[in-house]
Amino acid sequence: MYKQVLDPVGNSLFLSTLFAALPLVTLFVLLGGLRLKAHVAALWSLLVAILVAIIVYSMPVGQTLDAGAEGAAFGLFPIMWIVVNAIWIYTLLERSGYFAVIKRSFGRLSDDQRVQAVLIAFCFGALLEALAGFGTPVAICSVMLIGLGFQPAKAAAVALVANTAPVAFGAIAVPITTLAPLANLPKDDLGAMVGRQTPFLALVVPLILVGMVDGRRGIKAAWPAAIVGGLAFALGQFLCSNYLSVELADVVASLAGAGAIIALLQFWQPGDIVGVPAGGPRPAMAGGESGVDQQRFEKEAHLRADAGPDGDLKRDTPGEIITAFSPYIILIAVFALAQIHWLPFFDWLDARTKTFDWPGLHVLNAKGKEPTAVLFKFNWANAAGTLLLICGLLSMITLRVNARRAIAAYVATLNQLKFAILTVATVLALAYVMNLSGQTITIGNWLAGAGAAFALLSPILGWLGVAVTGSDTSSNALFGALQVSAAQKADLSPMLMAAANSSGGVLGKMISPQNLAIGAAAVGMGGREGDLFRMVVKWSLILLAAMVVIVYLQSTSVLSWMVVGS
Repeated sequence: MYKQVLDPVGNSLFLSTLFAALPLVTLFVLLGGLRLKAHVAALWSLLVAILVAIIVYSMPVGQTLDAGAEGAAFGLFPIMWIVVNAIWIYTLLERSGYFAVIKRSFGRLSDDQRVQAVLIAFCFGALLEALAGFGTPVAICSVMLIGLGFQPAKAAAVALVANTAPVAFGAIAVPITTLAPLANLPKDDLGAMVGRQTPFLALVVPLILVGMVDGRRGIKAAWPAAIVGGLAFALGQFLCSNYLSVELADVVASLAGAGAIIALLQFWQPGDIVGVPAGGPRPAMAGGESGVDQQRFEKEAHLRADAGPDGDLKRDTPGEIITAFSPYIILIAVFALAQIHWLPFFDWLDARTKTFDWPGLHVLNAKGKEPTAVLFKFNWANAAGTLLLICGLLSMITLRVNARRAIAAYVATLNQLKFAILTVATVLALAYVMNLSGQTITIGNWLAGAGAAFALLSPILGWLGVAVTGSDTSSNALFGALQVSAAQKADLSPMLMAAANSSGGVLGKMISPQNLAIGAAAVGMGGREGDLFRMVVKWSLILLAAMVVIVYLQSTSVLSWMVVGS
């Protein structure tokens, strides 16, 4: 049995924190500074974490390796199980030729890439986050954008930055439902509090996206779409989380944002269109079928032809449009049936879940209690990846893809994601070693010693948790109780600090190595995660600073009226 000691270096929390932070410093220096490939940087950082756990924290070698093994398993299931099946669905769309129909559908709404970035990465991505989470929006939206003509790096960066405001309510609000019992707070009140913070992000993120696509000129030309979409999303998220349903907050917000932009486009379009660059769209997925293969199927060639007989943008039939969007219609239906608590399927699927102590892992926290991280939840029936696999099987029928071609697409997807799979498994192994040895809690406790100034540090703690684990749910599980304890010591609102952990955490999503690996792999940039990191890190820090200001003002008389229960 290993019992965590949070101040192993000279009984000093500060000195212990210097050692505890070494794996994180190693990760970000190797990734962002030396530009090593993500899986290489993650492996070196894992080695540092293991050495710190064994040498500094005196964690037994066997326990340390068991912790890493559990983390790697969690990285494979459920996280990469989600990503593989999500990208497989896209591959089926692309190989069947129906992705071209989706591309033209968005093109008919607007052929301006700045508007497409907001519609797809922000609004559609938020819907995917609401239903699946765990990297799914980054995987799907980045390849959709590149198929519409975006440069690969820009497509991935836009998808990463867009995946912020909806994250706290992702996967039918799993981060909130995970945090509430750990913080001993009512779920609806906690969700309402988060719904009074993240909508501020929704107001500015669309403007950032159009700026990423086309700089200041883009903001000047396309600000109406960004403002209308962001405002509608923010209002939908606030109203739904506070007055309707925490679980449906992102569903309502994403549909409201998309609906508002589509309504706007009926009478407004940007004055100067930023469209597909010279040379046309690039292939959306590595491992796609060759031109020879495409020509073998007249139906697919017909679907891929963008120009009609008169040379104008081809008009697809209603049947072709419905078929093209059928995988996403199926996705919404399947996830709604499986994950909404008051429907009968939820309990039946959840009953199939197997929860067990990870073999050989015997850890107690500093208070003598078993951390929840030693429990492995094998929810094979209602896991988002399993539901996506079902969606893919149903999509084979609607897209008329036979089993042989579907299997070939799955193999190609696995081949494309092989390094992303290694990266995610390694990063989660790193996170579990840090968590179970006590390194992460050491860092958190040191930050919690700031007293009233903890209101400034609370969102940063959540950001750090997500940057390491890639999951707002994991960050909430890791730091939720600590946030409440620190708030009580500093005479701050536990509700506010717990919510700040989740709201600040969403801004670490875009720089998490596992999400960088997912985005890079999706657009054929495997091994160039460091390039993406440098493209998005400034937005992560800028938005984090804004969230810190919001939370701090909510802790003072200026905005204290916004705090639930105040």
